[in-house]
Amino acid sequence: MKTRKLLKNAKALSPVVASIILIAVTVAVSIAVAAWMAGLIPMFSSTEQMQVTNMEFLADPVNGHIYVTVKNTGSASVIINECWVNNVKPTSVIENGTITNLPLTWTANMGKVLSITQTVASGYTYQVKLLSAKGNQFFYSATCP
Repeated sequence: MKTRKLLKNAKALSPVVASIILIAVTVAVSIAVAAWMAGLIPMFSSTEQMQVTNMEFLADPVNGHIYVTVKNTGSASVIINECWVNNVKPTSVIENGTITNLPLTWTANMGKVLSITQTVASGYTYQVKLLSAKGNQFFYSATCP
């Protein structure tokens, strides 16, 4: 008998109030998740972008050089695995006066001048292609004066 009295006297939330509370909790959790995800997006949106800004030539049929000015304009480091001039790998790539082996790394906003040993002749167009570790290709063409 006592249990029946307890159940009759117990007051519960109305279904409308319960639904409003559930919706409010759902909205609060979704806002928290959206704010958390917005904080994660910059970590995954770094871009790999290189720009060749200039090419200068030292014309010599035996020991010519192409001086290539390259800048990382993206927000992520770029690792260059391959360098090509007119679809041919050059005999050497010189960085800061030292013959270097690829790969080469550019941090964000870093610029470098590469000297590529290549037979160079006046009046010919040369295309430099840099291939990154992520598979991106960066091209630049210029004509030797």
